[in-house]
Amino acid sequence: MDKDRIEGSLEQAKGKVKEVAGKITGDSKTEAEGKADQVKGKVQNTIGGIKDTLRGN
Repeated sequence: MDKDRIEGSLEQAKGKVKEVAGKITGDSKTEAEGKADQVKGKVQNTIGGIKDTLRGN
């Protein structure tokens, strides 16, 4: 498994926590940052998946 997949998954989880925290506290900026972190994590995870496919893993 490529390190990008692991880091991407962690980024997605961090983003989800941040989004929920923003919703709970009513902080729309934190909520938006959390959503952005999730997208960033999904992209990184996808890149890792492509690398794994190219390596034949």
